[in-house]
Order: sequence, then structure tokens, then C-alpha cells
Amino acid sequence: MKLLLLLLLSLNLFSSTLHLATSTNPARLNPILATDSSSSEITNFLFNGLVKYDKDSSTIVGDLAREFYYENNTTLVFKLHPHVKWHDGVKFTAKDVLFTYETLMSPKVSSPYSSNFRFVKSVEIVDDLTLKITYKEAYFKALETWMMGILPFHILKDDENLMNSAFNKNPIGTGAYKLHQLEHSKNIILVANDDYFEGRPKIDKISFHVIADPMTRFLMLKSSALDVGSIDAMQYERQIQDEFLNKFNIYEDISHSYTYLGFNLRLEKFKNPHVRRALSLAIDRQELVDILFFKHAKVCTGPFLPRSKAFNPDVKAPTRDIKEAKRLLKEAGYDEQNPFTFEIVTSNSSQVRPYAAQIIQHQLKEIGVIVNLRVMEWQAFLNMVVFPNKFDSVLLGWSLASTPDPYNLWHSESDRKGGFNFIGYRNDKLDKMIEESQSIIDRNELSKIWKKMFKVIVDDNPYLFLYIPNSITTVNKNIKNVEPSLSGIWHNYIRWEKSLYK
Repeated sequence: MKLLLLLLLSLNLFSSTLHLATSTNPARLNPILATDSSSSEITNFLFNGLVKYDKDSSTIVGDLAREFYYENNTTLVFKLHPHVKWHDGVKFTAKDVLFTYETLMSPKVSSPYSSNFRFVKSVEIVDDLTLKITYKEAYFKALETWMMGILPFHILKDDENLMNSAFNKNPIGTGAYKLHQLEHSKNIILVANDDYFEGRPKIDKISFHVIADPMTRFLMLKSSALDVGSIDAMQYERQIQDEFLNKFNIYEDISHSYTYLGFNLRLEKFKNPHVRRALSLAIDRQELVDILFFKHAKVCTGPFLPRSKAFNPDVKAPTRDIKEAKRLLKEAGYDEQNPFTFEIVTSNSSQVRPYAAQIIQHQLKEIGVIVNLRVMEWQAFLNMVVFPNKFDSVLLGWSLASTPDPYNLWHSESDRKGGFNFIGYRNDKLDKMIEESQSIIDRNELSKIWKKMFKVIVDDNPYLFLYIPNSITTVNKNIKNVEPSLSGIWHNYIRWEKSLYK
């Protein structure tokens, strides 16, 4: 029996693998360049920031920093963990943090995250494990800024072109898992970091299966080829049976994301606010929710999510008004002889959004608007449509942090290459409000100004805010120690265990 056990161990039959799916190939496995959902999801396992949110997203706690404190309103001190190593065994130090900051600020790097550091005056290395960050003025997101994944100085210090660096496909981080294999359109395999400073993860490997088709992902989940997966409302209500429920636990809550129709405001046809208002009044958001989600979503009323201090409950979704929508279009010069025409582009990475686009197309037809639809593969959508701003409108979504930073999406300065304000929205009044809010530390005061911003943005209709889907996550019952919280299920993944036998 002892010899048999040794043989099994030598064959690695007792190793455990967590099987997940991702809809697209990751573009860059680099935390400061990860802008697509696949890259962001995977880099979270590979890299750490100095701090992170606790499991309920209510308190900021240490990550690579074992201690942090404010010396005053503009000076932040970080004391780093002394036992952190990079995946190649080199010791993590304050030099890596300074290097990451300098890289983000380099004109050679185009990252939407650079703007988060715009108030940093200096990053000073006090010693190998201590940093002093000085801000130009008090900044309400000073701590959250340092949730950004940190890069290795010793590997990248001589890299002349980080945007196209080999590092982006072969990253070295400090995270709980290390990259083992990257096969595009097939498998991405991570292996447990034996030297992880918070303790080795209990699951040995994570295998991401790259599966573009949502139905294929669902069928793999049903067959237990995947251990964790998201399902949509239709699948939950119509396509799972008792057999599935016997194998999987289901965790459901309102998601931290919303879906919107965003207009390219550089185009003359969308510069007229009457046109945007008409399109908004012609869309029945509740019908979208009812058809696509049953009871598993809610209408989105604006840019900040419910439960956040920025949410404005006094702003309601517009009531559909076909007569007024037609009047506004006619005032803008459009009628049956000269119909307003535009294209909606979206991605096939979401099973729901192409159907949402069809419903919107049908609803807008009632006011004489002609809508053309285009559904693309995710990477092509980003690289050929979104980033080069070659679209009339896009049907997309945002995942948002617990503490919003309106600057990244809504400030005019974020309308730049690599910026998240890719619709080209510019509003001097809102810019001023955003700038004034940056130095407000008191969260109650911030809440008041955020709610005003909420209304300004909604009234301007740069986006048509559509719906907030529920997050429905399924986890195979052979995965143990899953603890759902307000932030989701992943906060304690290094303590998850997978039973090899049921």
C-alpha cells in the first residue's frame, strides 16, 4: 500500500486543478496594460498591489504592504512585507514600486491607469522595505491607487518597449499563482506559487479554457468540465435541471457592472443633444430587462452603481415617450424622408448583448430610426472599433470599483489614446466638478458631489444606461471553503480546496 501511494504521488494523480473559462485570449498579462476582462482576470492571480479591499469591499487592507499610514493629508507611508519574492525567486523591494510608478508615468507607455497617479508628487525610497509617497494635494483615492499590480524592476529595467514586450506574454509577478503555459485559443495554465507570502494556495493549478462561444462554455459547465462559471438568466430559468443543482452551488447578487449604449460624440450626428434625448426616450429599458433577464437584473439609471455612495436615487430611468422622441428628431431635422440612421457594434463575448442590440433596433424602429447591427469577436472589436474610435455607437459594459473615480471615464483629459473616455465626451461643467472632488477627503461631502455628477451625466445622454445584470456564479460542490461576500466569491481563493473524489 505504501508503494502504491508513492507511485500515485509520483504520477501527480493527487494534484488538483481548478478549471475555468475565459471568453477571449488575454491581450497583455501585464497589470498596467490589462484593459480587457480576460487579461485583468488572469493578472489578478499573478500580481499583487500594495493594498486591496477586504472581502466586503468596505475596508482597505494590506497586500504587499504589511503596514501603511498617513503622516499628514498629503504624505502616505508604506511598510512592505519582508518575505515577498518574485516568481523567479528574486526578493521584492521598494525599488519595484518606484519602478512601476515611473513606468506608468513614462511617455513611452500608454495606460489608462496612469491617470490614477496624476496627483503623486514624488515616490521616495526610505529603505528596501519602506516608501514615502507625497501627493501634490489631498486625494480621495490615494490608497486605492496603490491597488495597481506592481512590476519587477530587475526584469524590466532595460526593456525599451513595454507596450510590445515579451514580458506581456511571459509575466513574472508576486501573486499566488505563476504562469506555466499560454496557448492562444486553447489553454492558459497557472501553477501554485510555493513561496507565496500568504501561504501556498491549496489548489495546485488553474486552467483557463479559452472558449469564445457562450453556449459551449455553458455545456462544459453542465458536464463538470468547468468547476466555476457564470450563467445568464435564461440558462438559470430554462436550461438547468435538478441534476445541475445537485452538482453546483449557485451564488447570486447584483453585479458590480452595467451595460450601456455609448455614442461616438466626435460625429456630427450625435453632437445634437436632442438626438441623444430622442433615442433615450424611445428605448424601453424595463422591456430589455424583462425579455433578457426575467427577474435577474434591474434597470440602470446612471454611471455609478447602487450601494455606492455615488448613487443618486432621485434620478430615475426615463419613461418611454414615442411622441416626444419623434418631436425631438423632427426638430433635429429627421423624418420619414430623412431618417436618422446609425450602427450599433457589439461583441460576441457576451451572449446577451447581441440580443439586446436587436431589441433596441426594434424599439428605435418605432420612431423611424434605422439601426444597423454588427457583432464582432472581442479582440477585433477592441482593436478595430473601440480603441481607434471607429464606430457610431457601441454596446458595452463597465465593471466598477467600490469607490468610483469619475475622472477615468468622464473627464475630457481621459479622451486620449489608451484612455477610457473613448466616446469623446467633453463637458466643462463636469470637468470642473471632477477636479474639485479630487481633493475632498470627507466621504459624505464626496457623496454629495458624486450625486450631482450622476445627474449631470444622465441629463447629457453621452451613454444610454440600460441594465445592471445580476451576477449568477456557479461553483462545483467539490470545491470547498468558498465564502460568498459582498465582493463575490474570490476573496479567499488561496484557501479553496478541490476534492479529488466525491
